Amino acid sequence: MTTLLVSQTNFADHRTPPGHPERADRIIAVEEALATQEFDRLVRREAPYGDITLAELVHDERYMARLRMARPAEGIGQLDPDTYISDQSLSAAATGLGGAMAGLDAVVMGEVDNAFCAIRPPGHHAEIDRPMGFCLINTVAIVAREAQRKYGAERIAIVDFDVHHGNGTQDIFYDDASVFYASSHQMPLFPGTGHPSEHGVGNIVNAALKAHTDGSEMRAAYNEIILPALDNFAPDLILISAGFDAHERDPLAQLEWVDQDFAWVTGKLMDVAERRCGNRIVSLLEGGYDLKGLAGGVRQHVAMLMDGATSSLNF
Repeated sequence: MTTLLVSQTNFADHRTPPGHPERADRIIAVEEALATQEFDRLVRREAPYGDITLAELVHDERYMARLRMARPAEGIGQLDPDTYISDQSLSAAATGLGGAMAGLDAVVMGEVDNAFCAIRPPGHHAEIDRPMGFCLINTVAIVAREAQRKYGAERIAIVDFDVHHGNGTQDIFYDDASVFYASSHQMPLFPGTGHPSEHGVGNIVNAALKAHTDGSEMRAAYNEIILPALDNFAPDLILISAGFDAHERDPLAQLEWVDQDFAWVTGKLMDVAERRCGNRIVSLLEGGYDLKGLAGGVRQHVAMLMDGATSSLNF
C-alpha cells in the first residue's frame, strides 16, 4: 500500500478560546506522532488552498454568507455555546478542504492507494444550514459530492468512528441513496442524534454504543451491523470521518477504546475497500481531544493504512 499524508500549514489560524478542546495543539500532536521512522514510507504533501465555495455542494446557498458575516474582523467570535470562528478561520477551513481534495485526487487518480488528511477544523457536525459542535463546514460531505461531480463516482460510503454522531453528515445525505453513511458512536451523548432507528432511505446505519463500551463490543457492532451493510452497498470510494475521541483517555466521552482498536476498525474498512473499490480510502481527521490518546489512535490508524504495518506499534 502507498499512503498519502496531507498536512495543513495554517492549522493554527483557526483559533479557539484558551481551554477549548478543539485546539491547534491537536495537529501538533498528530504531526509529532507521524514524524518517527516507522512512518518514513508515507508520501507527504502540504494542503493547498481550497475553493471554499464548494461548500455550496452540501450547504444551503446562504450558509457561507452567514459564516462570513459572523467572522470577526479580529479576534474570536462565538457561533453557539461550543463553536467559535476567528478572523482567519475560513482561511484555515479552505486549506483543510483543499487538503481533503488533494487526498481525493491522489487516491482516485491512482497516485496512492489511500490518504489520511490531518486537517482542522473538523466538519461532521455541520448541518445543511447550521455550524455546530466545533465544525464550520462539513468537509467530508463536500469531498463526497466532489467525488461524484468531478470523477463520476456513483456510490460513496462515509464511515464515521468519531465518538460523537455525525449529525451533519447524516442530515446532508439522509434522503440520498447514492451516499451511504454509517456511524459508531456513544449514546446518549452530544449531539443526541444517531438512534439505530434512523435509516434515511436505507442508506443510513447507526451503531449506538453505551458508555464504557470497550473494544470487544465495538468489534461486535462493526461485524454485525456496519461492515455487512457497507459491503452490501458496494461503494466506489470509502471516506472515513476519523475521530479518535472514543479513546479511553478522551475527556469528552466515556467509551473505552485503546490505541489498537483504531487499527482494527481501519483494517476492516480496508478489507471492504479491497473487495469493492480498488483499495480507495480517504480519511479525514475529526475529533480526539486528549493529545496522548489522539496521537496513539492516529499512529495505529495510519500504520494500518500503510498495509497493516502495526507490528512495531505493539498491536
